This record gives sequence, structure tokens and C-alpha cells, in this order.
Amino acid sequence: MTPLIQAHELSRWYGIVMGLNNVSFEVQPGLTGLVGPNGAGKSTLIQIITGQLQPSSGALTVFGGRPWNNPPLLRRIGYCPEGEAVPKDLQPKDWLRGLALLSGVPPREAAARAEAVLDEVNLPREHWRRRMGQYSKGMKQRVKLAQGLLHRPELLVLDEPMNGLDPMGRQEVAHILKDLASAGVSILISSHILAELESLCKSILLLNWGRILASGSQKEIRSDIRNWSEELEIECDSPEMLLRRLFDAGVLAGFDLDPENGRLRIRVRDAASFYEQWTGLLLASGAAIYGLRGRSRSLQNIYDKVTA
Repeated sequence: MTPLIQAHELSRWYGIVMGLNNVSFEVQPGLTGLVGPNGAGKSTLIQIITGQLQPSSGALTVFGGRPWNNPPLLRRIGYCPEGEAVPKDLQPKDWLRGLALLSGVPPREAAARAEAVLDEVNLPREHWRRRMGQYSKGMKQRVKLAQGLLHRPELLVLDEPMNGLDPMGRQEVAHILKDLASAGVSILISSHILAELESLCKSILLLNWGRILASGSQKEIRSDIRNWSEELEIECDSPEMLLRRLFDAGVLAGFDLDPENGRLRIRVRDAASFYEQWTGLLLASGAAIYGLRGRSRSLQNIYDKVTA
């Protein structure tokens, strides 16, 4: 599959401050999450993808072309910035119609296009005649998303679209994004809300200090991380005896023993190898197991691991 976005030794610096540091990666069509703490370089990368910044060195291509100073390419990209960026004294339909006209859409089509995208983002029609300064955060996010879709882009770039939304608003935006992806729109979404990215995105870019720490599907990222420490809490009749057996087998990265309550919390470096040996280790220890709870390798766990 031809990459949607491709970066090769890409760097961007601001004087002595490095925004991106020699990063190389590929993004395939579909829904991709961009994850990283503040200052990781997410906004810099998004601005290069959307043609707002020029790389200091290296190269980045979208649809095979470089975004900087490339209007024909930029027409294929929609962008929803992090800030609210909506005029408070205008109604959403009027604002979107004006943007459509500025983009060269004929007047009759501009009005129809504005209505279509407002329906697409599920903004109730009873709110269309209200000025956007009276809107809630979630309603403003819907209008911002609508302006990003106004020219029917093939790639939609969203910078923190769920920032400040309540749980219901986040869920509604997530449903909209899933529908867009199902309709064939590729989406790059930047967010700190890792649980929602995990449910939304098949592919992830993990960014920190201007470097790509991991990229690919969640499965690929998990398999690429070496020395993963899987946590398990075990309830048994003889935690000391079980701990001794596990320690002798050399499978532990760490442990916490609570003999009074019959609990043993362990960390194993190679989870796959441990589970292959688990039955034999259990039988050899002679301990009776009452409960076993594990900490799953969620996106949050991966994020914590690679940014530690």
C-alpha cells in the first residue's frame, strides 16, 4: 500500500530549539493517532503536514508531494486546529458558506455544502440560527470539524479535537470520526486522551522530545518494545513458595510480596515466554492459586513505557 504520509530524516528547529529531530516514518490510509506530551513535537509535525511550516532539513510528503507552497496538494487536506477559532458573532451556516465562497465554490453550491457538513457533524438544526459565541465547547468543536470537511478533503488532520469535551461529547465526536473513516476519509488525530485513541485508531505514532519513539499498529508497537514488564497479581496459599520458584526460574523483573493476605505482585520481562512456562512453574511450586489478575498492554501502558 502506498503511504499517505512519508517522512525521511525530517527535522524542524526554531533557533536553538529543536521541534522535530531527524524523524522518519510512514502513515498508511485510514485513521491514525498521534500521541505525545506537551512539547513532544506534535503541533510542529501537524503544521508541516498541513503546509504551514517548511522543514529545516529532510523531507515530508503527503500523497507523494511536499505540502509547503503547494496549493493543489493542500486542497486535498482538511485541518481542524486546537484553538476554538470560530467567529463569535456569526451563525455557523453563514460562516461556512463564506469559507466555501473563498475556496471557489459557486454560491448556490456553497450554501448547500454548508448545510451538508453541519448535518454530517450532527449539529442540531435548531442551533444553526444561534451565534457561535453562545455555543458550548462541544458545539464549537463540531463547527470546526465541519469547516475542515467543507471542501471534501481526502485527508483530515485534527489537532486535539476532543480537548475540553465532556465524556458524552467525546463519544459523539468519536462516532463522527468513525463514520468519516468508514466513508473513506483518512484521518490523523492528535490527542492526549489515550483511551479514545486506542478505541479509534488502528495505527499510532508515539512522539516525545521531537523523536518518533514507536509507530505502526498497536500490535506492532507492542511486539517492537523490548523488555516489556508485564504486571500480574496472584492470590495463593503460599506466595513465598511461589515467589521462590519464579525467582529461581529467572522470569522476574520485580515483585511485591504480601504474605499476610496471600498476595504476590510480580513483573515479568517477557510475558509470552512466561505464559508458556506458567503451568510448569505453578506445578513445580506446589502453590494453590485462588486468583490471577494482569495489567493489559493498553495504549496507556505502551505510552508510559516508551516515554519513561
